[in-house]
Parts: sequence; C-alpha cells; structure tokens
Amino acid sequence: MPELSFPQVDTTNGRNRLLSLIVFLVVIAVGLLYVIIHLVGDLQPLQRGSALPYLLLAIALLIALGFEFVNGFHDTANAVATVIYTHSLAPNFAVIWSGAWNFLGVLTSSGAVAFGILQLLPVELILQVGSSGGFAMVFALLIAAIIWNLGTWYFGLPSSSSHTLIGSIIGVGLMNQMMHGPSGTSGVDWGQALGVGKSLLFSPIIGFLAAGLLLLILKAVVKIPALYTAPSGNTPPPFWIRSLLILTCTGVSFAHGSNDGQKGMGLIMLILIGTVPTAYALNKAVTTEETQTFVSVARDASAAIARYSNGAASSANPRQDVELYVQTHQLTPATIPALQQLIALIGREVDASGGSLANVPKDSVDNVRNNMYVASEAIRLMEKAKRPAFSDADLKTIDNFKKQTDHATKFIPTWVKVAVAIALGLGTMVGWKRIVVTVGEKIGKQHLTYGQGASAELVAMLTIGAADMYGLPVSTTHVLSSGVAGTMAANGSGLQWDTVRNLVLAWVLTLPASIALAAALYWLFRFVF
Repeated sequence: MPELSFPQVDTTNGRNRLLSLIVFLVVIAVGLLYVIIHLVGDLQPLQRGSALPYLLLAIALLIALGFEFVNGFHDTANAVATVIYTHSLAPNFAVIWSGAWNFLGVLTSSGAVAFGILQLLPVELILQVGSSGGFAMVFALLIAAIIWNLGTWYFGLPSSSSHTLIGSIIGVGLMNQMMHGPSGTSGVDWGQALGVGKSLLFSPIIGFLAAGLLLLILKAVVKIPALYTAPSGNTPPPFWIRSLLILTCTGVSFAHGSNDGQKGMGLIMLILIGTVPTAYALNKAVTTEETQTFVSVARDASAAIARYSNGAASSANPRQDVELYVQTHQLTPATIPALQQLIALIGREVDASGGSLANVPKDSVDNVRNNMYVASEAIRLMEKAKRPAFSDADLKTIDNFKKQTDHATKFIPTWVKVAVAIALGLGTMVGWKRIVVTVGEKIGKQHLTYGQGASAELVAMLTIGAADMYGLPVSTTHVLSSGVAGTMAANGSGLQWDTVRNLVLAWVLTLPASIALAAALYWLFRFVF
C-alpha cells in the first residue's frame, strides 16, 4: 500500500488563525499571572533563610510541569486528533478548546487519582520528602518519565504518560529497597500496584471492543453514508457530523483533565511539601469550624480503636509502630494500641493550635502532617484487609476520621491545577501533529472516517470518566488508539500491522524501560543530593 499523506489543515483564513493564537496567548498569560501571584502569596509569610530550598523548589516545579508539557504531546493530542484530522476545527482553535475543557476537568477533579498513584511510593520517602532521598525520588521519577515520553513522541508513537509515570514510581521503590537491603525499608506497595496495573491493562481492551461494537451499532441504526466516509481534501464535514466530533473531543478533553491531569499535581504537592512544608504540609483552607469538628472526630475515632486493643500495653513510639504496619501490612499486637495513641495525639496537636490548622506552630507542621498521613494509610489498609473486624458503627466513626484527615493533608491548591492545565495546553500546541498523523492514517489501512473517530472518542470519554469516579488511573492514549483500531477491525478496513506492532511494543516496553531509567537515576541522585 502506498504511504498515505497527511492532508494540509485548512485554517479557514489568516484572521481567524491569528485571533485564535492571540486568545490562546492571553489565556496562558492570565493563567501564569494567577499562578505567580498565588505562589508568591503562599511563600510571602515564610521567614527567609537559605536560598537553597527555593532554588530546589523552582527546579522541581519546572521539571514537574515539563512532565505535564510532554504529557500534552501524547495524551491531550489524542483528544484533538479527530477534530483536527477531519477539519472539524482549525488546529489552533482545537488546542484552545481542548485546553479549556482540560482545565475544567482538572478543576473539578477529586484528587483521588493523584494520591492513589502516590500510594505506590515507599512510605518513608513520602514522610521524608524534604530529605535528600525525597528529592532524589522526585527528580528521578519525573526525569525518567520525560525521557521515555520524548523518545516515543519523536517516533510518533502514542505512548502512555500514565504508564510511564507508574513505571518510574515502581523503579524508585525497587531501587530504594535494594539500596537499604534488609533494614526494614519498604519498597513498592504491590497490592496498590496490582490495582493500578489492572486498570492500565483492561482499559485498552475495553476501548478496542467497545469502540468496534459502537461503530457496528451506529452503522445498523444510522443509515447516512457521509458518516462513514474519510475526510476529503480540506473540506469540513457536514454540520451535524462536525458537531458530533466536537462533542466527543470536548468529552475526552474534560475526562483527560479530570484523570491524567491529576498525576502531575500529586507530584507537585510532594515537591511543595518537601521544600516549603510550613506553607503546604497542611490545608490552611480548613475552617475553624471544620478544625473543631476534626478534634471531636479524632477523640471519637481514638475511643473506637481502643475497643480493639485487647488490653495490649501502650506503645513507647506509636508513630513508629503504625509506620511499620503501613510498610509491612502485618498486624501485630502493638499496632492497634499504637494507632489509638497516634489518633489521640493528632487530636491534641490540632486542638493545641488554637482551633485552626493555619495556627499549627511552624516547627510542628511537618510532624503533624506525617502523623496524619501514617494514621490515614493505616486505616485504609485495615479497611481493605478487614482486619480487625470493626463493627459498623465503629467503622463509620473511624472512616469519618480518615476522610477528615485526608481533607487536611491531601489537597491541591487551585494555582497548581492552573499551572498543570497551562503545561498540558502548551504541550498539545507544540506536539499535536505527530500523534494526529498516527491516529488518523497509520493505525488502519484506510483513512479514519467520521464515524470511526466519533465512536473511538465517545468510548474513550466514557471509559476515562468511569475510571476517574473510582480513582483509577487510565491512559487516554491507550484507550483512544485501541478504540481506533477496534473501529478499523469492525469496519473491515484492516490494520497496518507495522504500526500496531510498534504501538504494542511501546506499550510492553514502557513499564520495564521506565522502571530501569527511574531506578538508575534514583541511585545516581542519592549520591548527588
């Protein structure tokens, strides 16, 4: 088959193209101004000391946003692939439109995906993120993910940024365990990794089957030949088909923001907590009334936990005993009384702050946050293992304390969401064409039709949205590209096996390659820092 050429995209006229670019740049400028004002405002009250933490903060934020920028090459580019390829929207406007809905998706996201991925990391590195090991962890996993994403983008392969980041996290965890040997340090939470792996494994399969089935249903119900033809020249499709494609692009963009956009946000929060804990370790947006409720809930949870201690002696170091349980998942006689003591301690620490998390003494903020994090993780693991067997009433009380604790520690400021949305939008603006060519022309033996594009994007939108509801990370890239392949198979269009083989190879190699890259960089950075 002769090589297919990518048709030139009609931007309608130079005036519209210039206007779209100006709007895009104005939005970026306003967003950057918002980010700078709020970041400076958060840091303003802090006492000035060494410039090193602020230098590390700037470098780490640039690298984290660089990851999201490269993420835009891959994942967000998939959202605009069909509307650009079918000439439903001009490229500049498509990117702005997608970026706006990505932004809305990011703003409305719960943060469950962001902090679910962070649970893969060794607990001691999360607790000591401001240490040399913590900085080595953040830099290693972000740089490894960027290197692999850039490499696959260069060859036009829709590789998954989610897949890459999770592989990098696993690589850091494995190397951390290898470097410490039998010292009791934790490695990867394999139970959490298995749950994440299942969502990454099954989502492309769902995309392939569901998109193919949807196209067959569409062809049986909607008897309009224009829907099943490939784009011709630079002519836009009929209005109703164009509207359908824009609608699915909008849905994928929103779902992408609510799911994929969270991954970088969680890492940015780790960076902020590690470099300027006084400003970001605890959620200062928690009101006085909520803080008073938290103290009361902590007392109730401590009393509920105490009923399951079976008369065991108090712990000499409750945080250490609970942290050991989080690392090993092994319940010992010391675990329950230690957790009861730790929850009671948290309640007293917050109560002593004068009724507001914003008033927690600066030298205590990091310790209070770590106590909360360890207690929340222990409760999560106990609820998952159903050990001990809490009564329904006690489980409700304990889970309420966990939710209150997560609200105080697992939060994402709005300016972080804005910064991530900007990075995603800029990445899409720069790197969309390679991915659009692959999705539109190189997966099937025939060019992508309007119906195929709409079916693949509708399935991607619903799959990603459902995963976001359950706090599961999925890959926009994998779901959409497999959906396109499914529509090609269902339509009898045939598949270009060279491209399919490369996509599968990239999917298979991403995990081991990112694990190896991150592990090697973590080992190196431990000496650098």
